[in-house]
Amino acid sequence: MADKPVYDLKTFFRMRREMSVGFYLTDFLFRKILRQNADTKWAIHHTSTIHCPGRITLGKGVFPGDSPGVYINASNGVDIGDYTNLGPNVGLISANHDVVNNDRHDAADPISIGRFCWVGMGAVILPSVRLGDFTIVGAGSVVTKSFTEGYCVIAGNPARVIRQLNKEECNAFAQSK
Repeated sequence: MADKPVYDLKTFFRMRREMSVGFYLTDFLFRKILRQNADTKWAIHHTSTIHCPGRITLGKGVFPGDSPGVYINASNGVDIGDYTNLGPNVGLISANHDVVNNDRHDAADPISIGRFCWVGMGAVILPSVRLGDFTIVGAGSVVTKSFTEGYCVIAGNPARVIRQLNKEECNAFAQSK
């Protein structure tokens, strides 16, 4: 019997939910009237928080913060590739506080997340991490180092590779987009 992939990427991206009218009305209330996350240029969930949205670079089909509870600190920058999805309660933290003075942030390279990635619920990605294309981050993972080669599933604290993805299948899917 041939190995069948546990993570069917075509099904995952087809299942991306469409936002309801209620989502956009709530977004208008919180961003435009109550001024919560007012600097963001895209609709976000009212429970999400985005610091320094001007330092975020977004690919096609990416709307960080559309899931509830997402926290993004883009002080040092965050780059998110095409068709990448962030689950609920994901944290992208591009800057640590200075050890002595908590009012200052340490300089670091930006977080870079490749194309067609999926970051599961409650995962945290720390400063300077780079994730290659087609990297799936398991729920609750803490990503402390880079996985630039991509095409893998990572999970745990600290995150480590638990499965490799089929590059040909992934690239064929990307061509269909």
